[in-house]
Amino acid sequence: MRKASIERTTKETQISVSVNLDGSGQYEISTGIGFLDHMLEQLSRHSLMDVTVKAAGDLHIDGHHTTEDVGIAMGQAVKKALGDRAGITRYGHAYLPMDETLSRAALDISGRPYLIWKVDFTRDKLGEMDTELFREWFAGFAGASGITLHVENLYGVNNHHIIESCFKALAKALRMAITLDPRQEGIVPSTKGTLGG
Repeated sequence: MRKASIERTTKETQISVSVNLDGSGQYEISTGIGFLDHMLEQLSRHSLMDVTVKAAGDLHIDGHHTTEDVGIAMGQAVKKALGDRAGITRYGHAYLPMDETLSRAALDISGRPYLIWKVDFTRDKLGEMDTELFREWFAGFAGASGITLHVENLYGVNNHHIIESCFKALAKALRMAITLDPRQEGIVPSTKGTLGG
């Protein structure tokens, strides 16, 4: 089983994350930010990764540090669980409809972190969460995991649907990319022989 745990402690946040890439989508999420919890539950359920996140942050200031650091810690845990990446499919993509909304995610577990983010909101907050912080989570996750990640909302009206479809699209693309391909068992899917950057 491909599992990893990460502890991240700064003066702003204390975070523990555990992932099981070969799980069944079980989760235990507590960040102190209700809407972020809801999105990470979706990520776990639809990627079939088991995810545990416990975070305590300086929410008396705002949700920025907690959101970004949870993204970083989750990225670190996924990267650690992937190991040398031998046998993985490597690439993943998904179009995700949610009522009137359609979003897509495409990714490469390349070792070269990069984020393309084409998602706009018409509201400043969802629940108590600032909508500008969603990009910070995705940037933290992509950077720490070493994933090239493209996320785009193609159309939509409801802001909740827009961001939820982005997290679910990431989940489905990630599930595809981390899946072990029996045709390349033990082989790193790169002509370089490494996916370390």
